Amino acid sequence: MATATDISILEAQRREPGTKNAARRVRVGGKIPAVVYGAGKDAAAVAVDPRQVLRILRSESGHNTIFDLALDSDRVKAMIVDWQFEPIKGTLLHVDLQRIAMDKRLTVTVPVVLKGEAEGVKTEGGILEQLLREIEIECLPSDIPKNLEVDISHLVFGVEVRVKDLPHSEKLKFLTDENQMIAHITTVKEEVVVAPEVVADATATPAEPEVIKKGKQEAEGEGEAEGDAKGKAKPEKAEKAEKSEKKEKK
Repeated sequence: MATATDISILEAQRREPGTKNAARRVRVGGKIPAVVYGAGKDAAAVAVDPRQVLRILRSESGHNTIFDLALDSDRVKAMIVDWQFEPIKGTLLHVDLQRIAMDKRLTVTVPVVLKGEAEGVKTEGGILEQLLREIEIECLPSDIPKNLEVDISHLVFGVEVRVKDLPHSEKLKFLTDENQMIAHITTVKEEVVVAPEVVADATATPAEPEVIKKGKQEAEGEGEAEGDAKGKAKPEKAEKAEKSEKKEKK
């Protein structure tokens, strides 16, 4: 199993900690701010060469590379545990460095690499889906693998590769759940395309329902009823007046 054996030297100089202006001056001078901690010692604010840091990050073992950190007259083993890039220009802005002891186990993340061509892709028309691209392990610094390779040529529908299937020795302890899925074969998900006219019909504003002006009709109806009533009253009064007139003549 390949290990992180690429040991290089990273030179560091102490810097003024805590202010943005101080960090800006470090960058103007061609260095980047960094913090060193671990191994039971106090944290120290330092400045390092970004080109050296990038060479480490881009090496075969990446951020798991163990290197010699030279600070003042001391030289200790260290690793890069965190780093920050400028989101637009992509320039390296800051790194965190950890002192390590070669005889003490530590926790690191290592990438998972899939090897081979899945049978389910070749003969069943499936798609290989990788769900987990790195796992967390515990081991001695000298036993850190650059990656963990797993053969997926046997994968077909219904067969999966999980963390427990990764090849490893007793030197490594998996901290990621061993039942967590790494890769499997899946099918192409068909996307339902809605016709433009259907979308237009769905988004069109519905016609406003006709409002029946009930109050007005009722009022008009009442007016007509009242008119009819008045119309019927007139002949009745005329009839009474006529009878009264006949009585007087008698």
